[in-house]
Amino acid sequence: MTAETKTSVKNLINLLAPTQRDTQTCNSQLQKDPWAFDATLGYGPGASDTDTIPLSAPRQGPLPQLYRELSDEQLHERIQQAKATLGEDLVILGHFYQRDEIVKHADFIGDSFQLANAALTRESAKHIVFCGVHFMAETADILSTDDQSVILPNLAAGCSMADMADLPSVEACWEQLMEVYADEQDGEKAPVIPVTYMNSSAALKAFCGRNGGIVCTSSNAATVLEWAFERGQRVLFFPDQHLGRNIAKAMGISEEQMPLWWSKKPLGGNSEAELKDAKVILWNGFCSVHKRFTTAQIAQAREDYKDQNLRVIVHPECPAPVVEAADESGSTDYIRRAIEDATEPTVFAIGTEINMVNRLAAETPQHTIFCLDPVICPCSTMYRIHPGYLAWVLDELVEGRVVNQIQVPAEDQEHAKIALERMLAAKPRN
Repeated sequence: MTAETKTSVKNLINLLAPTQRDTQTCNSQLQKDPWAFDATLGYGPGASDTDTIPLSAPRQGPLPQLYRELSDEQLHERIQQAKATLGEDLVILGHFYQRDEIVKHADFIGDSFQLANAALTRESAKHIVFCGVHFMAETADILSTDDQSVILPNLAAGCSMADMADLPSVEACWEQLMEVYADEQDGEKAPVIPVTYMNSSAALKAFCGRNGGIVCTSSNAATVLEWAFERGQRVLFFPDQHLGRNIAKAMGISEEQMPLWWSKKPLGGNSEAELKDAKVILWNGFCSVHKRFTTAQIAQAREDYKDQNLRVIVHPECPAPVVEAADESGSTDYIRRAIEDATEPTVFAIGTEINMVNRLAAETPQHTIFCLDPVICPCSTMYRIHPGYLAWVLDELVEGRVVNQIQVPAEDQEHAKIALERMLAAKPRN
């Protein structure tokens, strides 16, 4: 195991950022703690310069000074004490992409599909603390009981991909599509079924619930598309174009049958004929982290390890050429299981977020595991969940106060839950 895999991503950033001689960090400001950026509107250091955050995006208020001054060990002890005090009243959910300093406190660790299911298993817990991003906490609030509170330790932990599709834009798209498909309204199948990726707002999940649609995750996207095609002639897939394209191509749908929808252009920049011939209409959204992976990185890995047992596995949010150049593609849980199930020492070149890759490398030293992107660049919004915020929200719960509660408006709850329950019933293939 290399020195790089023996330390957390946070420590690597602190070591490498000052000189960047051996490798690079995505942004030297990642050395700073998240509260340095809470007063500004943005996704945080490391985010793509092209990701424009909506003015309506939640911002985190000032973190009390105490939690900014405590050491990592003091924060760890404080979190452990609060967990012991709260007992069965508390459940902490942690996404794979979270910092190691957060993951070690989670009761459940997983991808968005697994954590959505995990939230349903602890009805006795009064408080669900979701260490992930905003849309995940919204989903937990929709699926939880009325007696449970859902808490996001840092309200500024959003998602640039989720923000690339907003309700007014999707509704405008839908109205145009209904006009194009007006002559298909009375068929046995609906003209189009809306499918939103989990990485979207509760309002868009509710839109899908109202219009016969469904939510998907990267784990069950193939099952969800099959579900949609059983009910509709085509699919409107948002907000991630790459996941939609990769899953549809694996089902045999051609690029020509997957027009891209640009929300600010009439008919999304397409002709009526193109939309009528379409099987999957892809929203022009993407993940800034997974967009960083390239075929050149894969070619370099194959050259560097040409005489060794190399497996290249990437997340399906990567661009299609990258997925096609890899040996395999799959969700974060698929990647984890592929590594855990490997019986022989293997070199794994992984195309997903660095915190998860680094943790897998540390947990399975019999393998050589590295991130395809040589630049250390964590998901900027996941990285906002710092132990200081977790300690703060837990201490507040101990004192009987609920802070940073995520509450989905009642008008969205009902329909979003329909779409989410359809998602939960669509079990992943593997």
